[in-house]
Amino acid sequence: MSDNTTMFVTTQDGRKLAFAQYGDPDGTPVFLLHGTPGCRLSGRHPDESRVVDAGLWLITYDRPGYGQSARHKGRRVVDCVADVATIADELGIDRFFVKGGSGGGPHALAVGARLPQRVTRVACDVGVAPCEAEDIDWLAGMDPANVKEFNWARAGEDTLRPELEKQAQEALAKVEADPKTLLNEFNLSPSDLAVLEDPRVQQRLRATTRESFANGVSGWVDDDLAFTVPWGFDVSELEVPVEIRYGATDVLVPAGHGEWLAKHVPNAIVTVDDTGGHLSNPDEGLEQLRELVAA
Repeated sequence: MSDNTTMFVTTQDGRKLAFAQYGDPDGTPVFLLHGTPGCRLSGRHPDESRVVDAGLWLITYDRPGYGQSARHKGRRVVDCVADVATIADELGIDRFFVKGGSGGGPHALAVGARLPQRVTRVACDVGVAPCEAEDIDWLAGMDPANVKEFNWARAGEDTLRPELEKQAQEALAKVEADPKTLLNEFNLSPSDLAVLEDPRVQQRLRATTRESFANGVSGWVDDDLAFTVPWGFDVSELEVPVEIRYGATDVLVPAGHGEWLAKHVPNAIVTVDDTGGHLSNPDEGLEQLRELVAA
């Protein structure tokens, strides 16, 4: 199955959602929920035959406002649940695994919390914690560039949107010139800098950045706004098995977020990468998916 095939489905409230699938359509279905910013290309492995050999059927989609999906203004994290269910229904998938990375992490937790009869297992990889939680200093350990972005979000869309529009234009220019410079305003750990040297990662960054902003920055705006208000569900609701993974040297989503999730998600299985940061290369991502479905 081609990894660049885009399909569309219409939600109950009339929005268009773009999604993609690759790997083995007879394999184990896994929904991959992209980070912030991101799109349906973000979880793609450059060698689809390896996904087929792993027996995986991977489904990705553009969260509303990204790529080719229509905006859902005012969406909360929990609103992704209906979108994932709509795509699963369209594909005839009854039960599935779900993995979310970074900004996709809370969305994966939401799907697991609200679709326990359909979700077999959840993986939350370097995901953010709820910003309104009383027992976390949400910005502690976060790179100043990210702190600035979330302060714009807290000020509201009128402040946030023009700033993200500038950042998106800068990001597009960076990936055209040299994708490994995409995150050069952040004080990344050696682990993340090493991942950015991978030519496959650079190629994917170029493709995903172009597609993420193909129709503007509304997806990025709405993600940031959704992270700075209550998610619409509580992680204590989770009854399905959940894996939490985070990196000790992550400056984009600091380890404190992973520690909070590990403490508050019921019976979570926790993996801490003592030297890892925020990023992983395609082979690491594929191995994590193998482990998810094997568990």
